[in-house]
Amino acid sequence: MTDVIGALPDARRAARSLAIAPRAEKDAVLRAAARAIEASAARIASENALDVKDARDRGVSDALVDRLVLDASRIASIARVLREIAAEDDPVGEVLEDRTRPNGLRVRRVRVPIGVIGMIYEARPSVTAEAFALAFKAGNAIVLRGGSDASRTNAAIGDAIRGVLPEKWRGVLVLADPTRESVLEMVRAEGAIDLVIPRGGEALVRFVTENARVPVVQHYKGVCHAFVDASADLEDAKRVVVNAKMSRPGVCNALECLLVHESVAERFLPALARALGPACEIRGCERTVAIVPTAKRAAPDDFGREFLDRVLAVRVVADLDAALDHVARFGSGHTEAILTRDESHAARFRSEVDAACVVVNASTRFHDGGELGLGTEIGIATSRLHWRGPMGLESLTTMKWLVDGSGQTR
Repeated sequence: MTDVIGALPDARRAARSLAIAPRAEKDAVLRAAARAIEASAARIASENALDVKDARDRGVSDALVDRLVLDASRIASIARVLREIAAEDDPVGEVLEDRTRPNGLRVRRVRVPIGVIGMIYEARPSVTAEAFALAFKAGNAIVLRGGSDASRTNAAIGDAIRGVLPEKWRGVLVLADPTRESVLEMVRAEGAIDLVIPRGGEALVRFVTENARVPVVQHYKGVCHAFVDASADLEDAKRVVVNAKMSRPGVCNALECLLVHESVAERFLPALARALGPACEIRGCERTVAIVPTAKRAAPDDFGREFLDRVLAVRVVADLDAALDHVARFGSGHTEAILTRDESHAARFRSEVDAACVVVNASTRFHDGGELGLGTEIGIATSRLHWRGPMGLESLTTMKWLVDGSGQTR
């Protein structure tokens, strides 16, 4: 038994109080938390250095270590994000619908907090602060279970935030220990936790989903594809693919698999291989290997795999239908892109691809809350219910119906 279950009654009580708090009071706490992060920067950086050293000693790839590192600029960015969340509109109480029925009843639909949210995540210690801030602004308590690889950093960030929480709201932030037992307690806490959000590798999301007794919004793996159509501007396509794969290989919206129309493959793939350079390993189908001698033959499980590294799977396909079939079979519902000058092909791709985000003639890396104008996100949901895509403030609310009458009966 971990300390999670014992903390949940306090989290519920604090969430009830927070749900009716005025925006000014919540924003003041978030700004104080930003100052506390800045004041604790030295400790956070010191603890993070120990976490990073342990990761490197275990042979963790550079791309995954990059997700773990918090240098001075990233710590400053966390504080800036908290201030940005404070500046965003408060979603709680927003009226989504207001109408009067023929019988005189006034019917309104308004946003309200979800209640107590459980967040289970790996690496990315910045999530500790950002998930707290988003949940808090939306009126929720949150139980944060980070991975063991960032346990010291998460604790330092959590201590800084808890130090500025008013006594009545201390329960809105619970840091669970990084054991598997704490995950099981969270996902089985029916009636005590209202929603669980797993964000991490395939094994983590699968474990949470298979064991959960509370609702789950999956942040599943990002097997993101791009299809270079026959009509694509090949120079533009090359730039987009390099950006999508190489700008940050270890993130969920990075490109993992490239599909190329057979009519342009012999012109496009050698130029792309030169642009990617030796830093990126290409694992291709038989036709890809024949065109790019430096490419390795892809294993059967390389298609549909999230590498989170400088590795790109490549397949030459006969046409748009073949590309759509490949995406339907191997995609994870995260982000899919097409590079084309044929609007009819773009239209088909938009309508037929089943994913949280479909991109035409741009990098998959744009599937991000900030880039889409939604502000900070808690992650990118690949579920269909209750949310899909970047999860910002609105996604951490639910709704309530308000019905006002004057004595009507049914």
